Amino acid sequence: MTVDTRRIEAAVAEILVAIGEDPARPGLATTPQRVAEAYAEFFAGVGVDPVPLLQDELATQDAPERTGEVVLLRDIALRSICEHHLLPFVGVAHVAYLPGERLVGLGSITRCVETLASRPQLQERLGEQIVDALESALAPQGVLVVLDARHGCVGARGPRQAESTTVTVAASGMLADPARRTEVMALIGGGAA
Repeated sequence: MTVDTRRIEAAVAEILVAIGEDPARPGLATTPQRVAEAYAEFFAGVGVDPVPLLQDELATQDAPERTGEVVLLRDIALRSICEHHLLPFVGVAHVAYLPGERLVGLGSITRCVETLASRPQLQERLGEQIVDALESALAPQGVLVVLDARHGCVGARGPRQAESTTVTVAASGMLADPARRTEVMALIGGGAA
């Protein structure tokens, strides 16, 4: 889906007028265009299916009898826009899965996270969407997604808690089991075992 930058520019100019500003003044003259360009980037994932991003690099495990080893990507940079106030939330995603018979390139997982985050989003839903995409593409034994992010709507308005973060957890299969989940959480928090 293509973002309509001309409509965004017109809407931003109208917002500037609505708050009592002059969109033609030197400091604001290019603001509508800049916001439109930023929104095109922020919302590039709208209407994009993340599953094909995970299927491009599927491979058969060399030793299928060795299933059950956790694959964990920690600290994937995360940037999204909260759908309630259209303010950013930024942080990290930690994505783990227990392979079935298929593996995926690690870069594919980061592209999946980025695509799903690049749309108006709720952090709680984002974690579930990442789990669903990995489940659909890989049929793993389990998936665990932990998101830790600072929200603009919490830090810049309302409660103004600029240092607080929100942590959400989404899990499926064997990684929804409390013991396996604890094992992966320890890896996320403390490095390799």
